Amino acid sequence: MSTLSVISVIDDDASVRAATNNLLSSHGYLVHTFASAHDFLQSARLGDSSCVVADVQMPVMSGLDLLTHMRTRGNDAPFIFITAFPDESVRARALKAGAICFLAKPFAGPVLISCIETALSRQRGGSGK
Repeated sequence: MSTLSVISVIDDDASVRAATNNLLSSHGYLVHTFASAHDFLQSARLGDSSCVVADVQMPVMSGLDLLTHMRTRGNDAPFIFITAFPDESVRARALKAGAICFLAKPFAGPVLISCIETALSRQRGGSGK
């Protein structure tokens, strides 16, 4: 990687945060983890994020609500959603809202890495779809 990419992982499940952190760190990404959307929104890392990996279903603020909130505030960091409860209507809403990927847990590490590479490429102005 030519520049250090910061990936923010937001999931209320500590084991998912730890596993995702280990996976992404092993691929050279700088990773920050958060237990909730609120923790992420209150953090100093909000503006640093090159990409956000967020759980869909979390207490208080869902991943989709977080995406909407960030977009209304002008933050265009790419989003990848992960969920233990895949639902086609939620997937469709997430993708329509601009999510790069929508992955069901448990997901394969290489699939998440591919999604992140796609997201970062688009963020840098690379070829999109």
